[in-house]
Amino acid sequence: MTQNNILIRRYIIVGERRLSNYWWAIVIFLGSCGFLATGLCSYLGIPNWLNLFNTASNMLAENQEPSLTTLPFFPQGLLMSFYGSLGFLLSIYWSLLIFWNVGGGFNEFNKKDGFVRIFRWGYPGKNRKIDLSYSLKDIEAIRVELKQGIDSQRTIYLRLKGKREIPLTGIGQPLTLKEIEKQASELANFLQVSLEA
Repeated sequence: MTQNNILIRRYIIVGERRLSNYWWAIVIFLGSCGFLATGLCSYLGIPNWLNLFNTASNMLAENQEPSLTTLPFFPQGLLMSFYGSLGFLLSIYWSLLIFWNVGGGFNEFNKKDGFVRIFRWGYPGKNRKIDLSYSLKDIEAIRVELKQGIDSQRTIYLRLKGKREIPLTGIGQPLTLKEIEKQASELANFLQVSLEA
């Protein structure tokens, strides 16, 4: 380990670029395309190609020829179009969050220059970059908060003078209890401050 690695620690925060977000953006997009296609087919009065699979499997079980039927536009086709539009907009929003990497960034603890830097990407606009910097002298403690239950939360906080607390862990991808304890104790030892639960 070099001298700089001993004096500087950087923890990467993933943000929205997680595999689960890519998965759900693609699944919602494909599902919404199916709903929109069904709604559009019912509006135009043409048989829906998606209905072919369901009809064919039912007819083959009864040894009949599959026939396509049109879905009435009101109310079924209209609702399918509505749900497809909502799903499409949601998938675009989710894709933009992934592209912008909202919540991603890093926590840097620099003993060499005597500061802590917390950087996060936000939504586009005036406050896109959230870049906080504090002196190491202002740090009082590292606090760990554990909330158990259905939506359990495990968060590491950086407590500064004046009782201000800044969360250091990312949202949406919780660490295990062992990982949170290890990271918090390493950080408290590195900064030479107390560790609170």
